Amino acid sequence: MSQLTETQQHSRGAGPAAGYLAGIRDVVVLELKQRLRSRGWYIMLAIWFILTGLVTWLTWASWNASQAAQRAYSGYVPPEASGPGSIIFEVVLAFVLLFALLVAPALSANAVNGDRAGGTLAILQVTLLQPGQILWGKFFAAWLAALAFLVASTPFLVIGVALGGMTLGHVLVALLMLAVEVGIVCAVGVGISALAGRPLFSIVVTYLAVAGLVFGTLISFGLGTGLTQGSVMANQAQYRNYSELTQPGPNEPEYTCSGPLREQPTMRTERVAWLLAMNPFVVVADAIPYPVRTDPLGFSSVGAIESISQGARHAMAGPDGTYPCANGETKPRYLSQATPLWPSGLGLQLLLAGLLMWLGWRSLRTPAHRLPRGTRIA
Repeated sequence: MSQLTETQQHSRGAGPAAGYLAGIRDVVVLELKQRLRSRGWYIMLAIWFILTGLVTWLTWASWNASQAAQRAYSGYVPPEASGPGSIIFEVVLAFVLLFALLVAPALSANAVNGDRAGGTLAILQVTLLQPGQILWGKFFAAWLAALAFLVASTPFLVIGVALGGMTLGHVLVALLMLAVEVGIVCAVGVGISALAGRPLFSIVVTYLAVAGLVFGTLISFGLGTGLTQGSVMANQAQYRNYSELTQPGPNEPEYTCSGPLREQPTMRTERVAWLLAMNPFVVVADAIPYPVRTDPLGFSSVGAIESISQGARHAMAGPDGTYPCANGETKPRYLSQATPLWPSGLGLQLLLAGLLMWLGWRSLRTPAHRLPRGTRIA
């Protein structure tokens, strides 16, 4: 700890900004040294690598079996289904995101109050370190530890490029968005850890916050759509036969519109689409630049992650862009990525994480005027 104090004193001569960053670096180094000494972290990393590899192999085997069965019974395979790369990429991406959201709270939700319970937080607070340096150091240490799990899963995402259907740009964008989402969860965990007095309580609350972003946004959107009853002007849709859609000419719409325009009751989903945009799966799925689909049936070759993006875009477009024959026009089943949805959702997530980090910074200021009952000081 004396070395940390000396580092702070020497960094003051290089300017306030350099001294502040040096303090954050020292906290990060101390945290990472503690984590790297733990054997459990390496065990979790090995289990993560094995599970991701197992999911990749099962997805590849399942794709081969489904393609063989489809050729045997129907003889028709969509043009986009030329390789297993796309489906492997999406399944592995969904698996990595799900488990990253489960691992990140465990690495961050006891970062501050764990030291408080152990009596080591007060030692940091009596040094030249500022509350912001302690908080940011804890955050970056937890984030770097969580990013190691993403690095371990990178080879399996690259397999999607090797097997066709995806490009290296898809992997880079996916990893970038995964890293951002993991960072947001770590910031939420560190902020709650600084606010809560007990490590167990902060871990539970952080998992509840993650569940709120993943499942709570879906529930809120579903309930909110019931409050957005409205109407749209549309006429009659006449659908084509399935056999006609599989013939050449895939750009032809699957139905035609005729008859007078009439007011049709519907739900104005665009009014509550911002709730859906906060979902981490929607943010990651919507940020990936998918290739243009040429299949006349639209969704027949869309994977799980891309379906999430399409569902969110349908909600954002509302009935004016998705209702059959709305305003007398045919509407595509597959919506292009002209207007991204993920920036608004990511902005709301950053606002939540920033608020919790600010409240956590306030709770670390010394001297503390009020402390929760049973809180250990030193």
